[in-house]
Amino acid sequence: MNVSASIFLVFALLLNGPHQALPGQSDEISSIASQLQLIMKEHGVPGLSCAVVNHGKMVFSAGYGFADLENDVAATEATVYRLASISKSVTAVLIMQLVEQGNLDLDADVSTILKEWPRKRWPVTCRQLLAHLGGVRHYKPRDGESTRRYPNQIAALGRFSREPLLHEPGSKFLYSTFGFNLLAAVVERGFGQDFGKAVAKHVGMESRAPTLQDDDQRRLIKWRAKGYIKRQNRLQNSVLMDSSYKLGGGGLCSSAPDLARFAGALMAGRLLTSESMQEMWTEQTTRTGKPVGYGFGFGVRTIHGRRVVQHSGAQSRVSTMLCMIPDDQVAVVIMCNLQGTPLSRLAQDIAFLVREGQK
Repeated sequence: MNVSASIFLVFALLLNGPHQALPGQSDEISSIASQLQLIMKEHGVPGLSCAVVNHGKMVFSAGYGFADLENDVAATEATVYRLASISKSVTAVLIMQLVEQGNLDLDADVSTILKEWPRKRWPVTCRQLLAHLGGVRHYKPRDGESTRRYPNQIAALGRFSREPLLHEPGSKFLYSTFGFNLLAAVVERGFGQDFGKAVAKHVGMESRAPTLQDDDQRRLIKWRAKGYIKRQNRLQNSVLMDSSYKLGGGGLCSSAPDLARFAGALMAGRLLTSESMQEMWTEQTTRTGKPVGYGFGFGVRTIHGRRVVQHSGAQSRVSTMLCMIPDDQVAVVIMCNLQGTPLSRLAQDIAFLVREGQK
């Protein structure tokens, strides 16, 4: 059953206390809605959207609260949020598509693929970068809120390409958005087009709402949410950020249903082969055999005996979560416009609720 929250329903749910099942609603749908509203109340979230896919079917999609507090714009299922670090998962899919096409060797030194990436003390490969084992640095203080505009991801390499690797690739796990920025530049070279265009062409999902796209600050993006942060328990507008320097690491945007459709298409084998997905969703290790809890662009773990593949996102304007149980074809997307909102456990709980409903 699809659930689309109208403005009337949004206000009714938020103002009338605990959620009550509407006529025709299943207990499962009612439970999801109640859990979403509870976390909004607990953390003072202005606006939140959620979508759930079960075996390729959208079984839940709704929005609650406000996408824009200053202009009283309600959040709906079509509200567009920054994906933040979930963008890394999209980048990983594009990289694996290049591999499947025979246009990329995961174990080649990146400096042989991109002349814009100078040779380092040690060679670094796409395989290592995909698992945060490449030794490329993460943010420095105030790095994440750049307002400079870059024309493409190859040009944005100048922010960090001349710096040395922090350690020998493969020896340590170091989460790195810049490592995925480097992968995005590889995508641009491999597909011969800007990263945003590669995303739209190779992973974009057709729907009535905007598809996965780059969060261009100059372009008009319909239904894009405003973002907020709490300071001394009071809401403020999030700081300005131009994400053009890190599209592959944290610069895409989407509605919750479109991201859920992406996850559904991926699990169904419409974006990659089963062999590629198996490789991508296999937990990687350091050279000494230490597991890192991460595959290629996705966190990988076992919960209640099931393989769970997921990624969270946190940056200016948003908190986001994508959680999949691939073997059961279940995907949950939750996105909200308040920084610092914990969504991982809630997404997992909803995913397993839906899985249990399959029995």
